[in-house]
Amino acid sequence: MAKHRVYTISFASVYPLYVAKAEKKGRTKAEVDQIISWLTGYGERDLQAQLDKKTDFETFLAEAPQLNPSRALIKGVVCGVRVEDIAEPTMQDIRYLDKLVDELARGKAMDKILRRN
Repeated sequence: MAKHRVYTISFASVYPLYVAKAEKKGRTKAEVDQIISWLTGYGERDLQAQLDKKTDFETFLAEAPQLNPSRALIKGVVCGVRVEDIAEPTMQDIRYLDKLVDELARGKAMDKILRRN
């Protein structure tokens, strides 16, 4: 079976869209980076290195230093699909990131987004 097209998309091509979505709603690039770091374990330099390499989404997640085990607490709908019901792990992690950025853009507090409460 062929890979889903989103796996081969460069993370660097999607990242500015995440930032733009957040900034349009009064949030910051730093907050987007904090979300990415929380989910994947990438620090600032490692994230920039992945962006510079134009790493595809699948590799970006596969090479993540530490996928946060609390990501399983992320619930809700992205693109009409419940993230907790997605069976394929890589797709689920991509949708988790989408959901977190959506929550940021909707004005949710960072402690709630990062599942600290």
